[in-house]
Amino acid sequence: MDMLCFLILFPLIAALLMLVLPNGNARDIIVKIAALITAAGSVYLFAETFGKGIRYVSIGNGTVDLIVFVAELVIALFIIAISLKFRKYIVTALGAIQLAFVLYLEYLMHSGVLPAAGELFADEFSMIMTLIIGLIGGIICVYSVGYMRGYHEMHKDVKDHRKLFFFLIFLFLSAMYGVVYSNNLVWLLMFWEITSLCSFLLIGYARDETSWNNAFRALMFNVLGGIAFSAAILYIVAVIGDFGYLFMDKLLASGSAVAIIPAALIGFAGPTKSAQYPFSSWLVGAMVAPTPVSALLHSATMVKAGVYIIVRFAPIYEMTYTGMALSLVGGITFLIASAVAIGQSNAKKVLAYSTIANLGLVVACAGIGTEAAIWAAILLIIFHAVAKSLLFLSVGSVEHQKHSRDIEDMTGLISEMPKVSVMMLIGIAGMFLAPFGMLISKWAAIVAFIDAMKPFGAVYIMIIAFGSALTVFFWTKWMGKLIEVRHPKTPLAREATPQEMFSLYFLTTLTVLATIFFPLISYDLIIPYLESLGSAVPVLLSSGDIITMFIMTVTIVLLPLSMAYFSNGRTIKGQYMSGRPVDAELNFSGSLGRTMKTDISNYYIEEYFGEEKNCRYGIVISVLILAVLAAILVYTFTSGAVL
Repeated sequence: MDMLCFLILFPLIAALLMLVLPNGNARDIIVKIAALITAAGSVYLFAETFGKGIRYVSIGNGTVDLIVFVAELVIALFIIAISLKFRKYIVTALGAIQLAFVLYLEYLMHSGVLPAAGELFADEFSMIMTLIIGLIGGIICVYSVGYMRGYHEMHKDVKDHRKLFFFLIFLFLSAMYGVVYSNNLVWLLMFWEITSLCSFLLIGYARDETSWNNAFRALMFNVLGGIAFSAAILYIVAVIGDFGYLFMDKLLASGSAVAIIPAALIGFAGPTKSAQYPFSSWLVGAMVAPTPVSALLHSATMVKAGVYIIVRFAPIYEMTYTGMALSLVGGITFLIASAVAIGQSNAKKVLAYSTIANLGLVVACAGIGTEAAIWAAILLIIFHAVAKSLLFLSVGSVEHQKHSRDIEDMTGLISEMPKVSVMMLIGIAGMFLAPFGMLISKWAAIVAFIDAMKPFGAVYIMIIAFGSALTVFFWTKWMGKLIEVRHPKTPLAREATPQEMFSLYFLTTLTVLATIFFPLISYDLIIPYLESLGSAVPVLLSSGDIITMFIMTVTIVLLPLSMAYFSNGRTIKGQYMSGRPVDAELNFSGSLGRTMKTDISNYYIEEYFGEEKNCRYGIVISVLILAVLAAILVYTFTSGAVL
């Protein structure tokens, strides 16, 4: 069996096994073994494929096409049935449209011959995604073993659905492998819909009204994206008429003249899954799910599927108004979501809006479509995946100890949970500080935008500049609360379960290694992928840049070490408090001998960065841009001219 098939099928088999295994140590051990095999398989495939270009796998079996059709049929019927049960009639209508598309597509497919060759493929970009899915997804599975046990101890009112939980987690990984390996767009659509279904059921894990409402909101937007994806396939079959274009490699090779309308429709589907405005509310609502679900959605699955497909079609968007419209949606999302994050004190909400913002930057780069922009987009995907998974799992461990997600309640956490706090600080640094990858990726995006569609590139640079300034604000506020120590506290004897600590150590190491070896990632993976697109790749990273980054890396390692060295033997003095301190809690004696309490908290400036107001702006602006995109599509369809 080819490794591409193995990585799709093995998590599926593991998922089915989870349904029959009872809760207990045996199931927990099998989860860890399955996660290890999945991760090891990803690394093995990467090593086997490294430096060998594109790898094709032909199934050549009509049975698989039948399975794909039946799976899409079952998914559509399930969506209709469950939405009717909960009286979510908009979702029902969308599910009915999707069902009609599936049936009509199957009818049309019988009128032509689909080439039975190269249904699966893998190139350098696929290998990057393979490592993200296998390593990060696998470690989240390991983390979930300890976390979900503690989750049900904390939430005794929530019925234990861990069998279904682990089934869905492994099914999610299987579907994600299918998304990144599928060359056949019909197969890709099936895996795409499975990810939507998995996210729906995981978000609704608690089975209460709030969970179901947020789960159905996610399903509504993702089914809408699935309809757009189906429309792209129907356009290829019914209008273009060449079934060969159902294979992604041939469609991309055809250029904008043939592929622009399918690319635009898929470009609409991508933002629904990657939670761009106006579809972002589903990802914020998904925070009601257990923390491992949030980590999986943000780092290794769901939203990564959305940006993956947009980046795949990025060469088609280059120098087109279609790409520019898509890029503007991403840019506006980056700017406004970064602003909204400032006004949030809930740690998971900050992480959610940060994800929405950073994926907006990926979409902005992909819409530009130049080699430099694609280079920046892929780097953003990599570094966001490792840092954000570390942050989500760290917050989950803190939540179990503090019983709160509020950043204000993390004051002085460095004293109580020093190990988790340091790893959380590394994750935060990875999101915005030099020389970590996210900052490098933003620099690369600026370089890409300078040469993009002049003079419009200046607009994107302004968006990145202002959006990045906003990200500095909310990340530094969080860092400050972690290291704000009013008086030393006794560290907890056990900061997290062994599975949680192992996962956090692993992801911390991965975050640091990704930064150290990012030049190799660029030269050996991203640039070969760009060269395979058929155009010359400019010099994106000079030797001087690498030397500068190395110096910065050494400096950032030496700084905490030097602080630890020089702090030995230090004398800790009490707070001055105008000479009238009362205790170690910063309280002081005021006028008439009254004890005055000192309250220290972050600024959230909600009157300017409130969630409701700013999200409304983002929705209105992005809807207008998408309306322009729709007009461009209509014009292209009727005139045949590519805009």
